Amino acid sequence: MGRLIYAANTSLDGYLEDADGAFDWSVPDEAVHRFWNDHERGIGTSLYGRRMYETMRVWEDDDWLADEPPVVQEYARIWRDADKVVYSTTLESAPTARTRVERTFDPEAVRRLKEESAADLSVGGAIIGAEAFRHGLVDEVVLLVCPVTVGGGKPALPLGVRLDLELLDQRRFDNGVVHLRYRVRHTP
Repeated sequence: MGRLIYAANTSLDGYLEDADGAFDWSVPDEAVHRFWNDHERGIGTSLYGRRMYETMRVWEDDDWLADEPPVVQEYARIWRDADKVVYSTTLESAPTARTRVERTFDPEAVRRLKEESAADLSVGGAIIGAEAFRHGLVDEVVLLVCPVTVGGGKPALPLGVRLDLELLDQRRFDNGVVHLRYRVRHTP
């Protein structure tokens, strides 16, 4: 059975994006990029909302990768090798390989996917992530906390949802980013 892992870069004050929708403050250096490569290597299926998918689908295109460092090129290969499910009412189809579009987020279908998966799954995007949290589907939370406050924007964690967490791992990177990994304590 695979675990569903919510993973995100977040500002110190808890946002994925600032009030203008920017997240350029979370661009990883080589060590952080290597961390994300190692993390994503264990993911068999990624669940995305439409906006997060549209941000991530750049990894399918080789044109811009030619002059990028090996760690960035490696991430593209890892991303391409994973299955992807995009939840969208507006996308007709997905232009990337190994990707299917679902019209609605069905918690029972995600539970089945977890049960049938030999690898872990990830959920990315604030709206889909919040749905997964609300339905008790998330098993772990991986946050890379960036040394910046942005003062508002899109929250990294869902509002109105209580999460009891157990710290499993932590790490400080030389650039000031802090990795925090938690297990979600599910209560009956």
